[in-house]
Order: sequence, then structure tokens, then C-alpha cells
Amino acid sequence: MSEAPIRVAVVSGGRSGEHQVSRRSAASVLANLDPARYQPEEVLITRTGQWVFGTDAPVSVFAAIERLRAVDVVFPTLHGPYGEDGTLQAVLELTGVPYVGNGVLASAAGMDKEFTKKLLAADGIPVADAVLSRPTDPDGVPPEAELRRLGLPVFVKPARAGSSLGVTRVADWAELPAALEWARSSDPKVLVEAAVPGREIDMAVLEHPDGRLEVGPPLEIRVTDDRSFFDYDAKYDDPETVFEIPARLDDTVTAELSDLAVRAFRALGCAGLARVDFFLRDGVAPVLNEVNTFPGFTPVSQYPRIWQVAGLAYPELLDVLVRNALARRTDRSGARAARV
Repeated sequence: MSEAPIRVAVVSGGRSGEHQVSRRSAASVLANLDPARYQPEEVLITRTGQWVFGTDAPVSVFAAIERLRAVDVVFPTLHGPYGEDGTLQAVLELTGVPYVGNGVLASAAGMDKEFTKKLLAADGIPVADAVLSRPTDPDGVPPEAELRRLGLPVFVKPARAGSSLGVTRVADWAELPAALEWARSSDPKVLVEAAVPGREIDMAVLEHPDGRLEVGPPLEIRVTDDRSFFDYDAKYDDPETVFEIPARLDDTVTAELSDLAVRAFRALGCAGLARVDFFLRDGVAPVLNEVNTFPGFTPVSQYPRIWQVAGLAYPELLDVLVRNALARRTDRSGARAARV
């Protein structure tokens, strides 16, 4: 007899500003899970925090935990706060059901750019210089001496948000207060970060069920001349944005980026997947920008595009991720789960 299909709960939505992007990621996952192997169930978290299983009536998170215990694996496709930042992962830990991707600590550390920088810098990984801005700063602005150290231009960004929400490029210090206010509409904690002139390169890290880490070919992002950086619209809505895979890099630079991506993955304690974004200062020297512990999975997103070029089609990528989640499940004796 054929093996019963693996029941997969694909969770999306959430309370962050990336609610719609999350739903687009989930739609792609649901459309590409192999129906011969998987039995997917769509689970939506509303903007108010209620959970909706398929077409059923909304339930609370506590009732959702009980419902999730009936599936074999959870595939969380949430982006941003209340989903990618460890909060959802903590809920999933309560279910006892394996789930795709990173755990609580890696998700929380990867979402918070302040602590991402601290952990990576402690491991000797180059990161951009930045100053932290808190609402308790006098007049809401960091000390002038620290800001002057960064030079201009700077990027003002929420410390715990994704998809470039709330990000502003500041070329004159007079623009800083408005940029800080805009960033704080997404997060009270804000980073003022020194610009790194150079090329923007993304690296995709994938963990296989046997624990082996693989890095895909480098992707270079190029935006139109009328954009000062890779903002939300450029990510999701601008057909003129170019993703070049593989990026035209010297083999030594590609090897260095691959090594740094794996080191960052391990420094944060990542699992399953991550997209590690770099700047190449002056086109040569890598500077790590951020680590995305659940990158976009829409049809236009960088992570699945990278693996498609590497020869791993979208359904095969999903299969690796689900099998990895099942393989990481251990019982109290530490034995690997049998069904992978």
C-alpha cells in the first residue's frame, strides 16, 4: 500500500505590515506542494491575531494549538513581527509538532538587527557600522558625535521589521528627525546605519535532512535609476528590478560570500533555511547587511529563484524543507524521527 500523505499546515498572514506578502508566500507554497506526497491545509492568522483553518470559523491561539497537533508538520510562511521574530515559533514549540525553518532564538535574533549585528560581529563577520536610536534619546535623536562617526548618507531603518518597511535613505542630517519618526511607525527601536557603497548580493543557505548545508549561486540586485535603494515596491511590484543569477563575481569573492553565509547561519543557530544579504564595498569587500530567517516565498522572491537556477525546482525545494523539519524532530532519547 502507498504511504499516507504528509499533512502540512501552511500558516500565513499575521499582525505585521507584511501580512499580504505572507499570504502571497503561502499561496505559492500551497500551489507547489506535491499532491502525491502532501496533504496541505491552509491556516490564516488574521490581522487581529485569530486563527482560521480553511473555511472554518476563527479560533483563538489556544484552540489553534490543539488543531495543529493533528498535522504532521507546520510550514510557517509569516514575515516580520509576530511571525518571523520567534513569537510564532514559540507557539509552534507548544504543539510538539515539527515545523519548517528556524527556531525561537534564531528567529528572534535574526529579526532584531541590533542583536544580529552583535552576534555576527562577535564571530568576526563584517557588518555595517550603526547607531541605535531609542525613544528615550533626548529629542528622540542619538548623540551627535555618534551620528557624525557614520558619515552621510545613512539608512534609517526599524530594528525589527522586514521588506524594507519604514526605511529611509538620509543624505542630509536635517532629514533625520522625519526619517526616525517614519521608522518608529514600524518599531520604537531604530537603527541609523552607515551606507555601504557597492553591489548588493544575496546568498541562499539550505539545510538538507542529513544536516548538510548548501549555498546557492549568488544573486545580484539591480534597481532602476529612479530608486535610491531596494525598497518595498522594488521588491514586490517593480518589473524593472533585476535579479541576476548567478551574479558576475570572481570565484574568490563567491567563495568568500558562501563561507560568510554559512558562518552567519551557524552564528545565529539557524535551521532549515536563511537568506543572507551582503553589500560588496567597492565591489570587492563583503559587508553583511542582514539575515532573513524566513525569506519571501512569492513567485518573484529571491530565495526560490536562486534554487531554481541551481537546479532545484520550487516543489523540490519545499520537499527538502519539509523533510528537514521532520528529520530534526527528536524524541527524548535523541533519536531521529523515522518518517522523513
